[in-house]
Parts: sequence; C-alpha cells; structure tokens
Amino acid sequence: MMNIKKISVFQVDLPLVEGRYTWANGKFVEMFDSTIVEIETYDGLCGLGEVCPLGPFYLPAFGAGARTGIGELAQHLIDQPATHVGRIQRVMDEALLGHPYVKSAIDMACWDLLGKETDKPLWALLGGKFGDSVSLYRAISQNSEEEMVSSVARYREQGYRKFQLKVGGDPVDDVGRIRSIAALLNRDEILVADANTGWTAADAIRVANAVSDLDVFIEQPCSSYDQCRAVRERISLPFVLDENIDGLEMLLRAYTDRAMDVVNLKISKVGGISKARQMRDLCISLGIPMTIEDSWGGDIVTAAIAHLAHSTPEPLRFSSTDFNSYVTISNAHGGPKREHGTMQASDAPGLGVELNRDAVSGPIAVYER
Repeated sequence: MMNIKKISVFQVDLPLVEGRYTWANGKFVEMFDSTIVEIETYDGLCGLGEVCPLGPFYLPAFGAGARTGIGELAQHLIDQPATHVGRIQRVMDEALLGHPYVKSAIDMACWDLLGKETDKPLWALLGGKFGDSVSLYRAISQNSEEEMVSSVARYREQGYRKFQLKVGGDPVDDVGRIRSIAALLNRDEILVADANTGWTAADAIRVANAVSDLDVFIEQPCSSYDQCRAVRERISLPFVLDENIDGLEMLLRAYTDRAMDVVNLKISKVGGISKARQMRDLCISLGIPMTIEDSWGGDIVTAAIAHLAHSTPEPLRFSSTDFNSYVTISNAHGGPKREHGTMQASDAPGLGVELNRDAVSGPIAVYER
C-alpha cells in the first residue's frame, strides 16, 4: 500500500558560503535552520520534503515552528494515501488552520512519492518540460556599494545574468547601490532592487524616481499591500510583489488591482507544491511572469524549485534560484547543479534526490502507529 507508515523529521544547519546573508534594515542570518521530512509508505518507498524559513523575522515562519507543526499534523496523516496529494492537503488544512510553511515539506514529500510510484520525474507530473534549462538569479546580500559591485562581478563570472540586489536601507545608499551595479550590466542582463518590505512608501517613491532612467525592477518596497500599491501607482518602473502574495486570494486581488508586473512565488509561503502549482497555473492563464523559488533551503528545496520552474512556459518564467549553491552542506544527493547561470530538473523519478545521511544526522522525531 502507498499509505503513510512513518514520518521522520530531521533538522540540519546550513552554513552560508559567504558567511552572512543580509537584507533590509540590517536583518541577517549566518546559519539556516532547515527541516527535512521523510515519509515512508507500507510499500517501502520513501519521499523527501524540506522547509527552510529565512530566519524568524522574514515571514511568519521559523524552523522550530515547522517541526512542532509537523508533529501536530503527523497524527492525522498516518495511514493516509501518500500519493493522493489533494486529499493530503485537505487533511492538513482541516487539522491545522493556517501555517502553510508547516505543510510544505509534507506536501513536497508526497509529490516525491507520487513521482516514484509512477516512475516519472516531477516536471512530467507538473505540466511537462519547457526549454533546456532554468535561468537563475543571484541574490546580492546587502553591503557597502563597493562590496555589492564586487559580488555582482564575481557572480557574473560564474554565469549569472540576473541579479537581485538587497536594498531597503538608507534611500541615498540604495540609489548608489542600484546605479553602480546597473552601470556594470549589459542590455540582456536583469537587475531587481528588492527592498524586502524595508522602505516606507515615501522612501520607495524617492528611490524609484531617482533611478527611473535605469532598466531596473522594484520588488516589494513596503510591508503592506496597500503601501506597495500606492508606490506602484506613483512610479514608472516595473514592479514585483513577493511577501504580500501568500495565496490565491491575494494573487487575484493584485492582478485585479494591476498592482504588479511580476509575482514572486515561494513554495513554502503558500503551503507546498500543490498550492504553488495552482497559483503557477493561474499565472500562466493570466499571463503573469513569475519568479519561482522558496524562502530558502538546500538540495531538496532546490530540486522542487527546479521541477516547478522547468514545467513552466519560458515566457512566464522570470527567474528562479539555486539555493543549494548558497550553502556549504549538501543535504541530499542528486540536487540540481548550476551550469553557466542555469539549472535543470532531474529526469529521475520524483524529485530525483536521496537523503545525504553522511551530512544529516538521525531523525529528531519519528511518528508512526
């Protein structure tokens, strides 16, 4: 039977290659707290999922909360049919209101099992493969203007052609950062100034007007949707919404309000691959380009991003990223590898990854009958 026999939960720290990742208003992390879920069926198949919040002060999510929530859900999931992903979503939503990030790793593991049961890679189950590879952006940690310029130059040498600058600090400094980096780029390269909610509406308008002669996207300037919409109405630059878009309702509202040109779709922010796929498909129907990614993660999350992105039509695939290249530990074998600023989804069944048991210590919790 493909019913759930056992749910094992692992915790793994993911140190950063750069040592520290900094974004709006001086927020930073030096170690990511990743939670891995392994679901085993009575048939002996195992599926993997991962959730890795960007610290406890980015979105309403944190590592210990994910593990506590998974423990709460586990009692409702044992003996459920693992590959009935819609049913699993329903069970989780009825057992635990909200907390989408808690459900994401479980949903991901069930999709992995569905791929293994059908002997198909996830991209084949999510719509088929579009194009040979997925273009990646590189997030440039907030730092001095000179250090950020140096980072962009270094990552350009590695093949990246899309850059997401972490701004959302002092407006004068941010204008300098944007202008200096824009001067480096060629016409076929993409620059996004991502404030991660760090500006007031007044500062966001000030910065956007000061760089209005440049080819740059402004992403999530303010904390509230209404503030972002007010900024959007007063500037001429293309606009990306991220943190505010946490489900279908907000996606439809933003589309109706013409509040964005691009949406950032994070898998765990909306509750997993199942709901991210719903939103992805709606964006395809409405013609909304997407950045397809997650809050953070290692090889398992990066594999999920690759499958969802690679099964999205190229004209609507604004960008994605390879989180496993930002960290020093590989938590699974078979994760996507960056090549010249791109990655590919695996052709192996499911996510195409297997837990790296040399890097991940034994489970911290096991749930079964």
